[in-house]
Amino acid sequence: MAPPPLIYLAGLAGGFALDAVLPPISIPTGLAIPVGAALLLAGGLLAIGFIRAFRRARTTINPYERSSALVTTGPYRLSRNPGYLGMALAYAGIVVLAEAPWALIVLVGVLIVVDRGVIAREERCLEATFGEAYRRYKHRTRRWI
Repeated sequence: MAPPPLIYLAGLAGGFALDAVLPPISIPTGLAIPVGAALLLAGGLLAIGFIRAFRRARTTINPYERSSALVTTGPYRLSRNPGYLGMALAYAGIVVLAEAPWALIVLVGVLIVVDRGVIAREERCLEATFGEAYRRYKHRTRRWI
């Protein structure tokens, strides 16, 4: 499976390609700038928070490397996957700003791939590594929001 940032970028590129060739979808544009900017900002802040939490714990942000610490602080108090949530919000912000509704529809597929292909594997590894501590964290914290 490709690294998650590449999955989001591939979805974004594919979505913009669809927007270029498929019939336009009429959407109200008056709120595109404030809504898109807010989504992009929220996604960026989540990404910064996720990276800082991992650096503080001195563990890898690479989902294909073994974690040396179970991070449950910062944005991880609210979501087990704030990095992926941040990327999804940033993606949504970009496509809202670009007024590219087909690209927004593609985000649904991207989220399914990340949820089933990346997160499911990560959670199996975390449970194998951290055992009961991870199961307790998983029980009290939502996967996305």
